[in-house]
Amino acid sequence: MNFKKIRNSHLTGIKGVGMTALALYFQDMGIMVSGSDVPEKFVTDEILKKRNIGWSVGINADHIKKGTELLVTTGAHGGLNNDEVLKAKKLKIPVLTYAEALAEVSYEKETICVCGVGGKTTIGSMLSVLLDSANLSPSFVVGVGNISPLNISGRYIKDGRNFVCEADEYVLSPGIDNRPKFSLLKPKIIIATNIEHDHPDVYENFDKTKEVFLQFFKKLPKYGYLIANADNKNTLDVATRSRVNLITYGFEKNVDYRIQGLKFKDQKTIFSIYIRKSKKLIDNIVINVPGKFNAENAAASLVAGDLLGIGHEEIKKGLQRYLGCRRRFEDMGMFFGASFYDDYAHHPGEIKVTIQASKEWFPDRRIAVIFQPHTYSRTKALFDEFSKSFSNADVVGLMDIYSSAREIYDPGVSSELLAKEIRKHQKNCHYLGDHKNTLSWIKENVRSGDVVLTMGAGDIFYLYDLLKNKDLSK
Repeated sequence: MNFKKIRNSHLTGIKGVGMTALALYFQDMGIMVSGSDVPEKFVTDEILKKRNIGWSVGINADHIKKGTELLVTTGAHGGLNNDEVLKAKKLKIPVLTYAEALAEVSYEKETICVCGVGGKTTIGSMLSVLLDSANLSPSFVVGVGNISPLNISGRYIKDGRNFVCEADEYVLSPGIDNRPKFSLLKPKIIIATNIEHDHPDVYENFDKTKEVFLQFFKKLPKYGYLIANADNKNTLDVATRSRVNLITYGFEKNVDYRIQGLKFKDQKTIFSIYIRKSKKLIDNIVINVPGKFNAENAAASLVAGDLLGIGHEEIKKGLQRYLGCRRRFEDMGMFFGASFYDDYAHHPGEIKVTIQASKEWFPDRRIAVIFQPHTYSRTKALFDEFSKSFSNADVVGLMDIYSSAREIYDPGVSSELLAKEIRKHQKNCHYLGDHKNTLSWIKENVRSGDVVLTMGAGDIFYLYDLLKNKDLSK
């Protein structure tokens, strides 16, 4: 599709983090953007307002005007069967899914894709800041509310060569188009974090998940590179089998870029990286985000920067310039004398490393975790793994499962059942229920000096609206 000829676009589900980033990208290309979505407050509201991108409330055929030249829709709100899509097709307006639109805009650039469970958004954000710091004028679309210090999540710069994006293994449309979303992309560089079985609703077993990653890696051209996390055995196994140009990173001994001397001081993460091929040591790398896993994310970004010819001192400056992004160990402020942090973690592995990161940054403080499981299918398929993910926390609270629009209620799994199972490994675990009950629990149980982590991919972040409402939080 020739986007240079498009003047007016409409994004159905515009408040989704990926769609908002795409809206910013379109706006930079000179395309007028309208949109529609639900009325509830979302993490992208602020950035859309700042860029004067308006949206209509609800998904309604009347929102589609004859002057619209492209409609982009998400899998939510009925996907390709929602009223706005049907109206657009009736008017012969081209319709693309978000994944298709992302792929189409990427073809103009040399694309760097980040895939895997955990780290996609952080590496995409971190790498965008790094390339920007090195004056490479990167374009990017990252599915997050905001990237600091860039204060945007999507950008198009005509003269820049590189495009950074997340690459999602989920299917385009369950039961209708079962191609993985990332199969549409044409990457020059792939960064692979952790290969895990994260979508049991569309991949019946882990082998199917591994296979789609393998085929994605094989899409790399002969001059392309796969940057793989060697600390994840699944990633290393699939990466090795792909037989593409492979560069490994991590803490393991025989990797190409080895992380060494990891320490935490004054809410900084500090480490060095030894490059096996050149026998060079890049020392005193400092990042402003916590945890061993973020050292891995920084290492992946460093490798990409090295491949693009950025000097090591410039890379270090770029990594230190990165200040985090929305819903990734985001500092939400003080409530009831406790420090609150919000994170998107929703997979057992992500939960473990996020709790560990909090212990590393705050070794002398009590860690309280409030988790909202995301989807019945994931909670049921990974029930045992979830039950063992909270043992490093001091106290745990579980909200009700957040159901995806793409699934139906499953009476065979619940947060109450999960809380019961977690108590076998962490006795101080409580079932909380909805947001208001959770607020009551916080008021009664959180102590001054605690560090509270709220985690989940649903609507757990609405807790902060309640916490900031002085009448409710008394």
